[in-house]
Amino acid sequence: MSGRSSNRRTALAAAAAAVSLACTALIAVAGGAPASGAAPFACRVDYTTNDWGSGFGANLSITNASSAAVDGWTLTYSYAGNQTLQNGWNGNWSQTGNKVTVTGMSWNSSVPAGGTVKAGANFSYSGTNAKPADFAVNGSACTGTDPTTTTTTTTTTTGPPADGPAPALRVSGNRIVTAQGQPYRLLGVSRSSGEFACVQGKGMWDGGPVDQASVDAMKTWNIHAVRIPLNEECWLGVNGSPGGAAYQQAVKDYANRLVASGITVILDLHWTWGAYTNGPDWHCKDEHAVCQKPMPDAKYATQFWTGVATAFKGNDAVVFDLFNEPYPEIAADWNKTVGWQCWRDGGTCTGLPYETAGMQDLVDAVRSTGATNVLMLGGLEWANDMREWLAHKPADPLNNIAASWHAYSFNACASETCWDTQIAPLAAQVPVVLGEFGQDDCGFAYMQRLADWADAHALSYLAWTWNPWGCSSGAVLIKDWNGTPEAGVGEGFKAHLLGQDPYATR
Repeated sequence: MSGRSSNRRTALAAAAAAVSLACTALIAVAGGAPASGAAPFACRVDYTTNDWGSGFGANLSITNASSAAVDGWTLTYSYAGNQTLQNGWNGNWSQTGNKVTVTGMSWNSSVPAGGTVKAGANFSYSGTNAKPADFAVNGSACTGTDPTTTTTTTTTTTGPPADGPAPALRVSGNRIVTAQGQPYRLLGVSRSSGEFACVQGKGMWDGGPVDQASVDAMKTWNIHAVRIPLNEECWLGVNGSPGGAAYQQAVKDYANRLVASGITVILDLHWTWGAYTNGPDWHCKDEHAVCQKPMPDAKYATQFWTGVATAFKGNDAVVFDLFNEPYPEIAADWNKTVGWQCWRDGGTCTGLPYETAGMQDLVDAVRSTGATNVLMLGGLEWANDMREWLAHKPADPLNNIAASWHAYSFNACASETCWDTQIAPLAAQVPVVLGEFGQDDCGFAYMQRLADWADAHALSYLAWTWNPWGCSSGAVLIKDWNGTPEAGVGEGFKAHLLGQDPYATR
């Protein structure tokens, strides 16, 4: 998608309700007896909820506050109302009556001294939603003291644990994982304006805030990833662009603020140079970077990625989306064979009067700097057709590439049948990031179906767009910069995000 203008400027911060309960537990076997050779430990359980009225997401953190690692944990607690488990992550969840039980999985059953393990689940309910008060681990009640020294019971209440920076990421098999190898999904939004404001004389961010308050507003939606579209000429400061060093610094400052706040950044090359004189009548034909072109140009695109990669080298919490929505096959009379060859190899492409940079050129430009960041590559037909993506995947010495798929309600691949036959096989081989998605009527029905399908297949996804433009035809999430959701699309996506955990495995 391409950007639009906005002139509202507000930002407020909000926070989810939280309760922190100190607890202690013994490593136990059936019947509550301590396991052989296992030492007692002190722990803390932090319980937070994101409530949307008829349901809520519960997020729990179990911290080992003792001086020794523990191996194996089972958490139990009870609700006082009709809260009903729907689905859970980062643990084996079950419910009997009002009692909820969560056990560790193979990869998070051990908790080092001072370490924390997180789990979460979605619940439905009606009436009241009081917080639980009977947390226990391995059969021992949370009493707030180390059982080896005292039996005094204490309960404390604090705010939620402080968030750390976004994790460094890499590709492992068909998953994006953290540096420690834990699967991680990019769940969030695109934040448009970096691609158009500079060239349209609207400053850097079209009047929208990029301060800490605006980032905190995103966090009230449980946003963990933000995609930032960029303009090639503005970054390079060429052809009379008012960008250059000031534009680069603005991008760095915003990206660094997001990362420090626990939000992964995806930098996207969105608008590029190159005259598309024989394009359809509806398409912008200006050679300057004032619109979306079929393919990036060889004149500036590799310079752009060399510069961006150099600027963010060493920060693997930043992901590079190499080109927004390729569509070179249209210039070649919808010849997909020619289109995929142009996509990968660039050069002189049928129907395009400028020399293009292929995906292999862009991968090489990034890696030539020594940058190890994860790369995202969109397919043909505005990144909606992914059928030949694997066959044309560029070579990467780090094998650190994910597929970027865009799927709007008006695209050709917009049904479960297409997703099952075209996207699921790709997702079995490489990570798939739904880099943009939305629908054209400001509703949420299509987006709900797609997000549910993506959750079931462990895909990442980023909705378009976090800009208060007024939702008259779709793809606008917020009414203002403090994150007030648009009816339908915004309310639906916010509720969905609040029930997600980027560390969840499906």
